[in-house]
Amino acid sequence: MTVTDQDRPPISVLLPTVRWTGACDEVAGQLGARDGLLVLCDTDDDPVADRRGTTPDGVRIVLAGEPEGCSGKANAIAAGMEAAAHDRIVWTDDDFAHPDDWLATLNADYERRGPTTEVPVFVGKDPLSRLFEPAYAIGGTAAVFAGGIAWGGAVVFERDDLARPESVSDAAAAAAGPEAALLADLRRTVSDDGTLTEYLDVTAADRTRTVPAGGSIRGSVERFVRFFRIVRFHAPRAAAFDVAFAVSSAVLCLLAPVVGAGLVTAIAAAVYARFGVRRATFLLAFPSVLVSPPLLAYALARRTFVRGGRRYRWRSLFDVEVLPV
Repeated sequence: MTVTDQDRPPISVLLPTVRWTGACDEVAGQLGARDGLLVLCDTDDDPVADRRGTTPDGVRIVLAGEPEGCSGKANAIAAGMEAAAHDRIVWTDDDFAHPDDWLATLNADYERRGPTTEVPVFVGKDPLSRLFEPAYAIGGTAAVFAGGIAWGGAVVFERDDLARPESVSDAAAAAAGPEAALLADLRRTVSDDGTLTEYLDVTAADRTRTVPAGGSIRGSVERFVRFFRIVRFHAPRAAAFDVAFAVSSAVLCLLAPVVGAGLVTAIAAAVYARFGVRRATFLLAFPSVLVSPPLLAYALARRTFVRGGRRYRWRSLFDVEVLPV
């Protein structure tokens, strides 16, 4: 039996972006008559704000305001959750292609197994990010698939699916319920999907989306620092494992280069094969391993990073300072 728009709950899609991109058109074209797309930006100075009053049916521009004590994206998502009219929610990003059946497929996933996330595959756009594609495949793609991690680029859930984690320290928000606690946490941290993972028991679909990464070496360094901070604050044991694994792998590759190169390349090739990644960059696993320890040391030493035109000093999970670039 074909499921129509009237046979399912309406969906609110949250899409943070400062510019109207192809992703906005793609998602807008998939909305049912009762669905809504909230395009989330910071202020009316963002170019996408000029589209107010001219958006397709079902699409609304939401101004989240300047972030204070959190990242711009986390602040936008919190504002979008408050503005969303429906209980079934989809979070997405503007940096990958949304095929015509994307929203319908996510909805079908939810009907089968509840909260569901798709899985990202990061494709480098500069030499450093291409070098780190094997690391992103192992630490990003495979980790999201196997670790119950919600990827904010494509995740569907309902408000009632949220559950308050033991780590919630804001008594007022905790008393008000899991959603209020989630929004309070978003407004005092950096990672939107890392925070959502604390509140949501999610299953990964066996389906990937290709996401471009980097574009400049400087931007890729900043991205590496941010990614490591996310793991460090949301999953400290995983961060410790990552450091130990990177150092031990580099030592093996230096002391026994033939064995080390063969082993890390085979691991990367297996992950690529598992997720259908048809790129030769798995062959870069060996040099990637060699440069990982210095970059991890740099990420540990750095006190700030830049993202989306803002500089952040992220001292601990809920201690974020927004600085001018």
